[in-house]
Amino acid sequence: MNTSPALPALLDPTVRAFLEDPVAPAQAVARFGSPVHLVFPQVFTRNLSALTEVARRRTADHRICYAHKVNQSSAFVRTAAAAGIAIDVASPAELAGALAAGFAPRRVEVTGPKGDRFLRPVLDSGATVNVDNLWELGRIVESVAEGARVPLLLRVAGVPGTPATRFGIALRQMSRAFEILDDGGDRVRLLGFAFHLDSGELADRVHAVEACLALIEQAHGRGHRPSVLNIGGGLRQVFTADVARFDGYVHALRESLLGRGAPMSWGENSFGYRIEAGAVNGTPVFHKYGNTVTAARMLEDLLTAPLARHGGRTMAEVAADNLLSVWLEPGKALVDHAGVTVASVEFTKELADGTVLVALDLSRDAVTPADQEVMVDPIVLARDGADADGTPVGVYFTGHLCLERDMITNHLVRLARLPRPGDLVVFPNTAAYHMDLSAARACLHPPIPRVAVVLADRFLLCPDAEYTPDPVEVG
Repeated sequence: MNTSPALPALLDPTVRAFLEDPVAPAQAVARFGSPVHLVFPQVFTRNLSALTEVARRRTADHRICYAHKVNQSSAFVRTAAAAGIAIDVASPAELAGALAAGFAPRRVEVTGPKGDRFLRPVLDSGATVNVDNLWELGRIVESVAEGARVPLLLRVAGVPGTPATRFGIALRQMSRAFEILDDGGDRVRLLGFAFHLDSGELADRVHAVEACLALIEQAHGRGHRPSVLNIGGGLRQVFTADVARFDGYVHALRESLLGRGAPMSWGENSFGYRIEAGAVNGTPVFHKYGNTVTAARMLEDLLTAPLARHGGRTMAEVAADNLLSVWLEPGKALVDHAGVTVASVEFTKELADGTVLVALDLSRDAVTPADQEVMVDPIVLARDGADADGTPVGVYFTGHLCLERDMITNHLVRLARLPRPGDLVVFPNTAAYHMDLSAARACLHPPIPRVAVVLADRFLLCPDAEYTPDPVEVG
């Protein structure tokens, strides 16, 4: 068996240096326990600089809103505040946290579904509201305090040629939205239009941009003065350090699903593939791990995409011609490679058929959304700081919940040796949703602590809630 990682993770240099430090990982676990989520604000700042460089070069005016929902870390929020960018919040707690971190209301955008209990603090705050539906728009108009004026964006949905989305106001309902805005009079101010697409395809985003530009033109015809084109988030991450090796592993996995070669999946797991007439079809749940397009490149491609309805001029050129500020809401792109999760090996076991399991002191839900598969290899750090000789082995990592489904990896992970109890296992690149979206509290397991890691003359560890960044230079 090849002892090199089959699915090597791409690591930020600061994260790699931390993992290669002879004492830092063990100190983190000794101080804060296992498992532990580690976040790296300096990586966040570098990611922000990469996006800012593209936005400054390609647009006349822009605003970056950090999508807080991607991670609960207050260290990331404070880093964004210190950098002077804006923030996108989607709950009362996120709104309160952003204001406490120093964001002025004018730098706060509120997105997502909002009921009355959320709308009240939103309207009191003075933040910009990215409106999700006609009911919400009507409630805002009804609820605005005397003498106040609420800045609004209308989120657009139902654009022909784009995937279905549960977010936003359907294009066919926009005439009614304009009527509600008219009823609001001076109590509301239409800043512009936005969209949210669960798609990384450039063509989908171009369709949505053109729909928003058409609505901006209609709004001017009705006496509004919109000045914002919000292109949302969804910029991709790059997980793998070796695309060829990733593709080779996936090919072998597909072959194993057809019964060719040794089994490479736990149980009957097919990872979203369909086995039909002797072939493997469909899109796997881990498709995002094969991406090679960086967030900065994706943003560049969108801003320079020609718009057919505007004579082939680029999106950025059309925005500048119309004095529009381009807003974006990156979350994953800003925390890409800015977090890892560390757990300890509790024991190993061999099943009756020879399958080898490595049990960890965390659950699958702490490192990946339930419907996805972690398709980069965890990194095993020996407890004594030096890997012992051993025989290469293929294993499955399992969690600590008393549930059959708590398999941290459903695909075979190839290791140079069998881990030992007390070894540390590092899951790379978990900051984007993985730490938070599905974290299980079953069996009364406590929440996993979150710790900020900063590289100075050495690695410094700080409880996430206590982290205070230095002023940030971006771009």
